[in-house]
Formats: sequence, C-alpha cells, structure tokens
Amino acid sequence: MLKTLFDLARPALFTLEAERAHEMTLATMEKGLYPRSLCPDRLELGQSLLGLSFPNPIGIAAGFDKNARVPDQLLAMGLGFAEIGTITPLPQVGNPRPRVFRLIEDGAVINRLGFNNEGHAVALERLRRRAGRPGIVAVNIGANKDTSDRVADYVLGLEVFWDVATTFTVNISSPNTPGLRDLQAPEALDALLGRVMEARARLIASGKPSRPILVKIAPDIAEEDVEPITARLMHHQVDGIMVSNTTLTRLGLTSREATQAGGLSGRPLFHRSTVMLARVHQATGGRVPLIGIGGIDSGETALAKIHAGASLIQLYTGMIYQGPGLIQQIKDHLALAIREAGVRGIADLVGRQAEAWAKKPLG
Repeated sequence: MLKTLFDLARPALFTLEAERAHEMTLATMEKGLYPRSLCPDRLELGQSLLGLSFPNPIGIAAGFDKNARVPDQLLAMGLGFAEIGTITPLPQVGNPRPRVFRLIEDGAVINRLGFNNEGHAVALERLRRRAGRPGIVAVNIGANKDTSDRVADYVLGLEVFWDVATTFTVNISSPNTPGLRDLQAPEALDALLGRVMEARARLIASGKPSRPILVKIAPDIAEEDVEPITARLMHHQVDGIMVSNTTLTRLGLTSREATQAGGLSGRPLFHRSTVMLARVHQATGGRVPLIGIGGIDSGETALAKIHAGASLIQLYTGMIYQGPGLIQQIKDHLALAIREAGVRGIADLVGRQAEAWAKKPLG
C-alpha cells in the first residue's frame, strides 16, 4: 500500500525543486501526515549496542531533519533511531540555491547545502520539548563556516545538547564546508578528539550520564590513510564510526546534473562506501561498532552493509526514490536473512563478508 501511494505521489513531488519538495515533506510530517508503523519490530532485529537498545538497525541519516523538527515522527515510521543535524552553534544559511539536485537516472542526489541550519538554540528548544519520550535520537554536531575555532564549536555542541541527545555524531566529513575534511588528518583528529573527549569526561564528572560519541568519516579517504585514521579514532576510544558521508567522485554517472558541485549520495555511492566500511571493520578488528551509510535503497543493499561490517545502517537518498515503504522492506529482508542463516539475531550477520568486500577496489 505504501509503495502504491508513493508511486502515485512521486511524479508530483519530483516536479518541485528538490529542496522545496523536502521542505514540503517536513511540513506535512509536522502536521501529523505521515505513515505509521503499526507492527512491533521482530525481536531478532533488535540489539544492544553503545549501551542502548536498538529495536531495529535502521536509522535516518543526518541532513533529513537538520533542525530537530520531526524526530518522533521518523521514529513512529518504524525507524530504530533518528539523527538530527548537522547543527552548528550559530544559525547559517548555507550556500546559494539551487543547491540540491536529483540525478534520477542514477538514483542519486548531489547537494552543496553547506550546513544550513537554525543553530543550537532552536534545535535545543525543540529537543527539550520531547523530553521523556522514548526513542534514540542522535545529534550531529558541526562547526560554523566562519568560526575562529572549529574544535570549540564541537565542544560547545556536546555541552549544549548533552541532556537532550541520546548519542552524538562528530561530523568532520562534509565536502561542503571548506577545510572541514582536513580534520580527518591524524594530527588534526588528535587535537579535535582530545578536546571532545576531555569535554565528555568533564560532563560525566559533574554527574551527568555518559553519552556515546561517534565520528563520521568520508568515503574519499586515501586508501593508505584508512588505518592511520582508524588508529587515531580507536586511540581516543570513540564509541563508533560512521562510514560514510557523501563523495566527490563522479564515476559512471549518466545524469545531466552529474557536473554539479557538491557531495554525491545514493546508489552510485554504494560500492565505494561499502568497500570503505569493510576496510574500517578490518582495521578495527571488529571491535568498534560501525554505522553503514551510502546507497542503501533495498533489502539487499542493507544486508550487504551488515555483511560488510555495519551493526547499524542509515537511509536518506534511498527514501527519496523508494519512499517510506523501504523501511519495512528492509526489515522483512533482514528477518528472512536471519532465518535462512540459522542465527539468533542481526548481530550474528555483522561482518560475515567483510574480508571479501575489503579486497574489492574502491571503484
């Protein structure tokens, strides 16, 4: 039914400029018009991870709900967790429009949004209003484009959202903020994570509860840098690694929009991000939970991410092209894979094909 409704609505949505269509989607959800998941999740899809209980491994990636407008609506659609942001301390408008482009022939999107968001204060107030409600809501924190101290912006994000976030994502991998990806260099990572983890220690010492901190990396890291970067992340004892953000590569695209500047997401990102995921899984020895992101638009691609080493996965572009029915489709496929493998739960499938994926070329 959901697929039928989406197939009917998609042509109308796709006549709108992409960012306008997205805003319309958010506004509609705020008014309570969105599909609810009526069936409880199968027990075998749940897992304990990061000190939390995830009812299923599927989340929404950052960028869909930049300003914490609809986290509870997203959870009600059947997602196991929701991520809001990226949020910067001060509001910023981002890059000039148009800045989001559908590559329909490629099942992809290019965006050069540039961390447009309403800032800490607005998102904080919205998250405070949902205090006490169930569900895992991650806050993705970033730095303002014109800040004089990027690391201080990340530390402030922790301090501001500590009481209302379930987990944090340190986003150092967007291609649309000049110089941001430089923070992935091992020396810069030491400076960033040293201060971030010191801030967490101070917050916990003051009597506040612990919060998991994850780091989101780019798929365009040089092959020889994967192990050094992963080593620094492990040295600072990050709780998880998210692989990956959008890519600057443009291999194999056919759409006329393929020359647009910005980060590419969707189906063309699947192979590269999954190979990178498997290599990070190997570099960590499977000791750090990974979140697989990039090109998930079916049950098969979701399962491939898990086989490559992801304990959790995130969607965004796949939902643009497949609609909200994709959530249940993935759940059904994963439940079938668990039964066919003869294992107890989703955690038993993690990394089963990581070695094979890691040997593949990035493409």
